[in-house]
Amino acid sequence: MFKNEIILKMKNYFADDQKRIDHALNVTNYAEKLIKHCNKEINEEVIIYAAILHDIGIHEAERKYNSTAGKYQELEGPPIAKKILNDFPITQKLISEICEIIAHHHSPGVINTINFKILYDADCLVNLPEEYNYKENKDKLDQIIDKLYLTECGSSLARKLFLGEQRK
Repeated sequence: MFKNEIILKMKNYFADDQKRIDHALNVTNYAEKLIKHCNKEINEEVIIYAAILHDIGIHEAERKYNSTAGKYQELEGPPIAKKILNDFPITQKLISEICEIIAHHHSPGVINTINFKILYDADCLVNLPEEYNYKENKDKLDQIIDKLYLTECGSSLARKLFLGEQRK
């Protein structure tokens, strides 16, 4: 696996944008945790590489559209990710799947693979506390977790982290 090398490329691409680097690393960390607890057939390389590079198009989205909106990241991310991934001996099939996940990582339901769902849930685990005051709204959080997370391992980890529940 080329995880560390791809992380280095991501860091070089984001340069001094520590916020984006930290986000990618946090999503990757959660993706690794979900991989350990997911009992389905997954491709760890696809998930980890997609986690590292999922927001790689955000700077280009800002430059072209003056926006960091998910739809623009989904447009701009795949070509950048492909360029990075082509530097490694990774099959075009894997690169295509990774880029497809990046192209829809803000659009659940477009892709229904377990690899996509784990990446999506890992991103949600990082984004939820940033976008929702879960400490003051715990009563609604259970319903939000049910709606938001696509995997049992993702919703279980969210309940543990944000509601203090033990994993089943």
